[in-house]
Amino acid sequence: MSSNRDLEERLFRFSIDVINFLRTLPNSVDIKVIRYQLIKSATSTGANYEESQAASSKKDFLNKINISLKEIRESNYWLRILKELQIDSDDVVKRLVNESEELKKILGSISVKISKSLNS
Repeated sequence: MSSNRDLEERLFRFSIDVINFLRTLPNSVDIKVIRYQLIKSATSTGANYEESQAASSKKDFLNKINISLKEIRESNYWLRILKELQIDSDDVVKRLVNESEELKKILGSISVKISKSLNS
């Protein structure tokens, strides 16, 4: 139970950290597009995980986890672009990339375990 709360908190913190980071970026056209995409995917990851906690079935739970996984993968993509563009000078983006990779692994592991249990 506490691991669910830990993951819930990590996803929440990730969303907040991304929002705070995005507030520091310049307002160029290209960054505005990335900012819009990243804020949607980063916050959607946690929101869908929250929904998974009230799932009506294992299949519904798996669906919400898979949506969270897709969204964290997208977040990781946008963060890697920002990292490659060397937008950030104080390593915030590197920390966010690392956290998104860890969250991706956790959500992927949950998805695999639930998929196996549904197929057995």
